[in-house]
Amino acid sequence: MHLEIITPDRKVFAGEVTSAQFPGADGLFEVLNNHAPLISALQAGSINVNSATGRESFRIEGGVVEVLRNNVIVLAEGVVA
Repeated sequence: MHLEIITPDRKVFAGEVTSAQFPGADGLFEVLNNHAPLISALQAGSINVNSATGRESFRIEGGVVEVLRNNVIVLAEGVVA
C-alpha cells in the first residue's frame, strides 16, 4: 500500500509499505494491505512503518489519517526530528 506523511510545510515520507502503526485518539492501531476505509484522529506519538527495506519511525504532534483503497494519507500537525 502507498503511504504519505504530510505536514503543513513539507512531505515527510512517501512510499510503499507493508504495514503502519498509528497513535490513534483511542489507542494504537495498525493498518495492513486491503484495510477497510477509515478516517481517524491521531494524537502525539510515533508512526511505525514497515516496508521491504526495513522499519522506520516518525514522531508526530497529532493529526488525521485517511485509509482508502490501499492509499494511506497522514496529515500531521508536525513531525519531530
